Amino acid sequence: MPVLKVNGRTHEVQAAEDAPLLFALRNDLRLNGPKFGCGLAQCGACTVLVDGQPVRSCVTSVDSVAGQEITTLEGLGAGGEPSKLQQAFIDEQAMQCGYCVNGIIMRAKALLDQTPKPTEREVRLALDGNLCRCGAQNRMVRAVLRAAQEG
Repeated sequence: MPVLKVNGRTHEVQAAEDAPLLFALRNDLRLNGPKFGCGLAQCGACTVLVDGQPVRSCVTSVDSVAGQEITTLEGLGAGGEPSKLQQAFIDEQAMQCGYCVNGIIMRAKALLDQTPKPTEREVRLALDGNLCRCGAQNRMVRAVLRAAQEG
């Protein structure tokens, strides 16, 4: 059975080694942050961080991430409290349906870890590969900039 390190904890999962990471996260570990969107790594709803880098979990096999630190949306906050980035999204009302927000927050987290004070252009470029059909992109950019400002 594959062993995954997710959000700081080690888990043995029932998924086949070649199964998509997304399925192990949602089905075996019951994590609801990463979403199944397109299944083709095009929409970004399934994005998680693997060793701090954004990865589309719908096309990443379980065995390819064994031994690496996987962080999901659920792993960002501490003690049931949202992280500063998550709180900024709440404060800016930066979501409507909420389906895409997992991937966008995970991409934003990777950006802020790499570039703590990004420009608006850097934020827009970082989030460009994640689809949002509700039209909340401007509020999402404001939320990332707010989180960067609040440090």
